[in-house]
Amino acid sequence: MPDKQVHTNEVSSLQRMMRTRRKPLALLLSLPGVWCSLAGAQEIPPPDIAKSDGLVLRTVPALVDNPLSSGDDVPMYVRGMALTGRTNVDATVDGDAEARKYRSFVKGDRLTYDQDTDEVVAHGNARLSQGGNMFIGPEAHMYTGAGDGYMLTPTYRLVSGGGGKSERADIEANNVVTLQRGTYTGCATCAEDGKTPAWYIKASEFEFDQEQQEGTAYNGILFFQGVPILASPYMSFPTSNERRSGFLAPTFTQSSRTGFELATPYYFNIAPNRDLTITPRIMTKRGVMLNGDFRYLEPTYSGLFHIEYLPKDRVTGDARYTYTFQHSQALGYGVNGYVNFSKVSDDTYPDDFGTGTNFQNGVQRVYNREAGLTWSRGDWSFLARVLRYQTLAPSSPQYESVPELSATYNKLDFHGFDFSLPIRYNRFQIASWTGQPNGERIYAQPTLSYPILTPGYFIVPKVIFNAAAYNVDYPSGSMLNSSTTRTLPTVSLDTGLTFERPLTLFGTAMKQTLEPRLFYVYTPYRDQSSIPIFDSATADFNLAEIFSENSFIGVDRIQDANRVTAALTSRLIDAETGVERARVWYAQRYNIQQSRVTMPGGVPEDAGVSDFLVGGSALLYRNITLSTAVQYSPSTSQFNRSDVGVTWRPGERRVFNLYYRYLRNPPPVVGQSALTVTPINQIELSGQWPITPRLGIVGRLNYSITDKTFVDALAGFEYDADCWAFRIGLQRYATNATTTTSRVFAQLELKGLTKSSNSATEAFKVGVPGYQPPPTNQIPSRFSNYE
Repeated sequence: MPDKQVHTNEVSSLQRMMRTRRKPLALLLSLPGVWCSLAGAQEIPPPDIAKSDGLVLRTVPALVDNPLSSGDDVPMYVRGMALTGRTNVDATVDGDAEARKYRSFVKGDRLTYDQDTDEVVAHGNARLSQGGNMFIGPEAHMYTGAGDGYMLTPTYRLVSGGGGKSERADIEANNVVTLQRGTYTGCATCAEDGKTPAWYIKASEFEFDQEQQEGTAYNGILFFQGVPILASPYMSFPTSNERRSGFLAPTFTQSSRTGFELATPYYFNIAPNRDLTITPRIMTKRGVMLNGDFRYLEPTYSGLFHIEYLPKDRVTGDARYTYTFQHSQALGYGVNGYVNFSKVSDDTYPDDFGTGTNFQNGVQRVYNREAGLTWSRGDWSFLARVLRYQTLAPSSPQYESVPELSATYNKLDFHGFDFSLPIRYNRFQIASWTGQPNGERIYAQPTLSYPILTPGYFIVPKVIFNAAAYNVDYPSGSMLNSSTTRTLPTVSLDTGLTFERPLTLFGTAMKQTLEPRLFYVYTPYRDQSSIPIFDSATADFNLAEIFSENSFIGVDRIQDANRVTAALTSRLIDAETGVERARVWYAQRYNIQQSRVTMPGGVPEDAGVSDFLVGGSALLYRNITLSTAVQYSPSTSQFNRSDVGVTWRPGERRVFNLYYRYLRNPPPVVGQSALTVTPINQIELSGQWPITPRLGIVGRLNYSITDKTFVDALAGFEYDADCWAFRIGLQRYATNATTTTSRVFAQLELKGLTKSSNSATEAFKVGVPGYQPPPTNQIPSRFSNYE
């Protein structure tokens, strides 16, 4: 039977063909000549949508899928320049032909459709798309009912952005794509342009599961810049930015203490709320260390466990390790529990092994070992905990609290009054070889204030009662009393005014404020020399301390005070945006009488004026910020402290920081080594700058002017290409007063294949304030390249 020609004017034949099909088929024929003539004969002006009440477009935040329910079907739409066919048998579409059904379409110079097999075949310049995945080749086959298809010798692009070539591609309706003898790369733009991608995988078979967002390569070889760097019979890799199990970007390090290092993390995506990272750390000088990080998150509890274990150190011959366990859990009825426990094997472990690729400034010497319970109900909160420390030499041991029991009552705005009552009991212990006694302390500090706050002024009178009782385990024969009590009242008055005026500066409308403030505090003297120092220290003299009632941190010392603090602050605020453009401030304390209470070995604070504090900050030209704070002693005519910082941010990934720090007498802090209590006179330079659009540099120098040496230094380069990134850093830092450590670390990231875990960018981010990492490649949606 000869083919029957079906033309656009034979409406009855076309309608009969559509009615008698066993499967829905809608034919849209783009015949330009006919449709143009019909359009000219029936030309109607478009409706005025603005005046119409019936045609209104509704905006949505994003395009969304409308999945079919089980058993649902939709028509297939066909378009082309000419159509021929036999009723209930087949059809052929020529000229820019296209068949589209639901989330799939097939295009070509010619389409043939066989109704018995339900197969559409595209010949010449074929394009097959299913679920956003695109396949281009000489011929394509699509089964419209099942939603399957295949193509020979295609070039393909997945909806995730990856792509490549293969000898055959099989597309299944369940969003699974199988490729035979092909290549894959996450750099699909290079493949589309005909260029050889920077990295690609060549394998005998690929399988892509779009639902699981995962790709699998069998008998694969990984190439980088045309050079094979890895071969494996089985490779699994993610095809999206979602968390997937697999290898993370390796890190290469050269250190003066560990030699050459290779760390290759493997990430296990156990569940949406659990994951595990195992990192073999191969060190030529030390051996093979195994690092592990396990994280978990549940509705009522969460935590992490970190471990580093070296079975045998080639230098010391011993097993070296550290581990940290952190856990918090809601136990119900407002009760929460937590654990924070850390341990290292020996005193020199942090000196020898550091913190991986993280930027390191000094060495941690004190590790917490804490467990506790908290309970809150209404205005009451309770805490019960045990706090211990592992203190590494040369730091001195500090007191441990075994246990600590505390209850706090807070009542705010009760008829205008604020009231708080903290009560705390501690049992303190310390290593016997230190010669310091153990002891108990119970402490209460009821506080009552009546804040009066208005836009133009504030007045805050406050009354504090400090009560403490000690029971100290002095050795037999000691002349000190084992039982001691101390009660002290404190009264304070904090007042301030705020004045404002309009101001025009450099043609910009501003608002200037003038904010004077007075603070008075009185605490009588009590001899506290017989009370041991369990957990207290001298507070740093700064803007926060100068407006506090006590100049000591902790409760073992309450300073006697009869003094007034005066301060003046002025701010410039942009009247239109509300942005603070500049601020200057001045503060000074006047001691009406001498303060005699000191820490052991301390010097009483004489009557008269204290050091004054002056500082300011400014936002200049929208990209330059300036900040400064100075402490000056009128009695000695010396600067005791000075901090000056300038930051310039002219654009994206461009920042330059300059800081100067000077501290004549830094206060000793419990648990710190002698390195941190020497005078500080340092200048620090840090910055990030792109040399080219792809190559950038990162640097930091912290130089001690007094010691004429570098405290720490960091220099790094990062190259960010479309498909890969390479980062290298050189760092030097002090581990103690006489020893420094140098290291070089490098990392190669293949975008779309591996992600960074403990990335070198983290070292740059911590070392350089304001550092911005290169932008990450966004995974497109299936609507991004819609045809």
